[in-house]
Amino acid sequence: MRIVLVLLGIALLVVAALLFFGMISIDQTRPGVVQAPQFHADVGKVTLGTEHKTVAVPTINVERPANSAAAAQ
Repeated sequence: MRIVLVLLGIALLVVAALLFFGMISIDQTRPGVVQAPQFHADVGKVTLGTEHKTVAVPTINVERPANSAAAAQ
């Protein structure tokens, strides 16, 4: 039960943050006189993309100590 309340609290904090930053905008489009009120929600849009690039990556050469001693003699 405690986990459900914690998850509900986190969800409410996320929604409040999204409302604060303008990612979610909720407007009442029909007043709630006798009928149920009607709402229209505009939410922010996030797009992701990829691009291909060629990147130069440095190479690393590792010599073992036995090879270094033989080369020094």
